[in-house]
Amino acid sequence: MNPARIEEEFPAPSYRGAQEQALRDIRSAFEAGNDVVLVRAPTGSGKSLLARAIAGCARRPGEAKANEPIGAYYTTPQVSQLDDVASEPLLSDLSIIRGKGNYKCILPGETTTPVDRAPCARERGFDCPVKHRCPYFSDRDVASNRPIAAMTLAYFMQMAGSEVFGMRDVVVVDEAHGLAEWAEMYATIELGPKTVPLWEAKPAPALEDSEDAANYAEALVTVCQRRQEELRSEIELSQEEAAERDRLAELVRELQWFVEDARDPESATTWVVDQHDGAGTAVTIKPMDPERYLKHTVWDRGSTFALLSATILNKDAFCRASGLNPDNVALVDVRHTFPVENRPLFDVTQGKMTYEHREETIPKIARLVVRLMQHHPDEKGLIHAHSYAIQEQLVGFLREFGVSDRVRTHDSEGRDAALDSWKRSDGSDVFVSVKMEEALDLKGNLARWQVLCKAPYPNTRDTRVARRLEEGQWGWYYRSALRTVIQACGRVVRAPDDHGATYLADSSLLDLFDRASHDMPPWFTEQVDRMSEPDLPAFDPGAALGGSSDSSSNSSGRRKGRRTTGSHPLDDVWQ
Repeated sequence: MNPARIEEEFPAPSYRGAQEQALRDIRSAFEAGNDVVLVRAPTGSGKSLLARAIAGCARRPGEAKANEPIGAYYTTPQVSQLDDVASEPLLSDLSIIRGKGNYKCILPGETTTPVDRAPCARERGFDCPVKHRCPYFSDRDVASNRPIAAMTLAYFMQMAGSEVFGMRDVVVVDEAHGLAEWAEMYATIELGPKTVPLWEAKPAPALEDSEDAANYAEALVTVCQRRQEELRSEIELSQEEAAERDRLAELVRELQWFVEDARDPESATTWVVDQHDGAGTAVTIKPMDPERYLKHTVWDRGSTFALLSATILNKDAFCRASGLNPDNVALVDVRHTFPVENRPLFDVTQGKMTYEHREETIPKIARLVVRLMQHHPDEKGLIHAHSYAIQEQLVGFLREFGVSDRVRTHDSEGRDAALDSWKRSDGSDVFVSVKMEEALDLKGNLARWQVLCKAPYPNTRDTRVARRLEEGQWGWYYRSALRTVIQACGRVVRAPDDHGATYLADSSLLDLFDRASHDMPPWFTEQVDRMSEPDLPAFDPGAALGGSSDSSSNSSGRRKGRRTTGSHPLDDVWQ
């Protein structure tokens, strides 16, 4: 890597905000000998442009010895982030490759068939006459030979060990704050009727621990491999059989990896097993702190790394979770350039949203939303409902109040289409969303206000979360929630001249700010310290559907500050 090239590799014609200083600091961090540089860059920093500049510092063919890797990878866990990169003219030299399922076959009669189900995937020895024009293989070949290959983190991890996408000099991971959690998710093995093609032939017995699960995994691998041989002996497969073959191959890889890691005394990974309904029912095998998995899928794929995010909150904790040595890692903080008065936080807390208090609090939040609709009569708003159960109850009350004409929502299947429809719409509709705290750009009038209905603590019914809390990892617990809150706060303010208000409806959020204050970036601490109570109109559903408001949407409110913490950290756990 040649960090001295970073300024000339910056793709924009000029700098904005703190970009020039950020490049200098990143360059210094690499020149100091660090293998990994964490770049904590808030919303609006232009992380993708910084990422491109870093990737451009990778060794080139004429600069490398025969055994030295060249080129760079750009990867992100967010599909929408990769879409943004694809549509950005300044990043046109990033060669994007996606999974086979995202491409359609171009053979006559197969133009609606995904490439992973095309004749080349179904027929043994099939010689495709148009492979040189196949959209997937064309993109793959281009990306494998260009200086910067861009892909999702899922595809990047799947390509570990691939001859096509081998080791490169530089790996840049955008939106990297949840890298360990993404690795845990990708390494999790779901076994049940919907995920195991041969489940009826080999259902899971009662599994008490990881050793029971390893024994079952070995037996299941044998059954799967037998079926694989049967499918491979066929001259031609149907699309369904091709899907079964691919799933069996994936399952065998997952199970063999799990058995090897679970029985490796040197592995730092702890495996936990969930099987709530006993023998014959679905089972989930989950890794905790999958350092070895990350080493194989990420750290062995490059010489130097840049990890970018607004919410890498604690360097040492991030390194521990990701299997990195903090001594070889530098943290670069990028200054926030959005005026703090343009991104206010408002305390409109209505009570706790823990399970035992939710029935009492949700009706109050629904009334609050109506008052906010009155307060913002001509502006779109986003409601972060946290879960579909909360969304359903909240929308039910809004319907009872007679304001549903201004309310939109979505389900798990149609979330993207519903979001796009709302974003394209005129007017002032309110979108009640679930899990849209990240990778959502609501610049300008796309949304001027939002509500956080619940402190987003990790689910304590998840085995990994419960295990960590049993071990006293409360810092991790609070950081996880704070990270999601900070991500959410960035959805409605996307530029220095943009503005948007964030309303906090769950009193547990105030407690979270106190408990996690030492992990807050300075620019978010500034927001919290300026938090106030707004002056809202009296509840009037009729006024929420149109007309004037008796309060300005830019009202600064009454300065509030922070509240003191509760008596016990479990007061506000997710139930």
